[in-house]
Amino acid sequence: MSLRNKITAGVLVLCSGALTAFLGTWEGNGQNVVYADNLARGLPTVCKGITKHTSSVPVVVGDYWSDARCAEVESLVISKGQLALADCLTNQAIGQNTFDALSSHGHNLGVPSTCASRAVGLINAGRIAEGCKALAWAQDGKPVWAYVTLPNGRKQFVQGLHNRRLAEMELCLK
Repeated sequence: MSLRNKITAGVLVLCSGALTAFLGTWEGNGQNVVYADNLARGLPTVCKGITKHTSSVPVVVGDYWSDARCAEVESLVISKGQLALADCLTNQAIGQNTFDALSSHGHNLGVPSTCASRAVGLINAGRIAEGCKALAWAQDGKPVWAYVTLPNGRKQFVQGLHNRRLAEMELCLK
């Protein structure tokens, strides 16, 4: 059974309640006013990490989004991302927690980056525990996916991003 078939059959759930709560922890709950995300070079962001790159609705700094609009667009954005993620996951043994952890990673960094990651390569190879750990750690033991590029081109470690990667790793390993 393909991963998409597992979704269609209800074995894996799109936009699960657990994933939505997890994203709220890291992306914010009740973030109804569009703001310029400093970690993303001022990218207009609203609700649980919705940006112009993920939303079909314009995302303009200062605009107010109702809770209902947030919920509707979040559901569409998260489900669309998860369907794209399912296309790059070939290991049929993936459970909901691993799928949700990878979905959070893709929601934060973009599904193409997640699909191209060492973590997904290991998970697809059947090395799920190693892949889950690769969401937060490089082979040399250094943090991964926890840096932002400064205007001068230098990379800066952000503890909050690493904390999120650690939480994704823990969810993935459950």
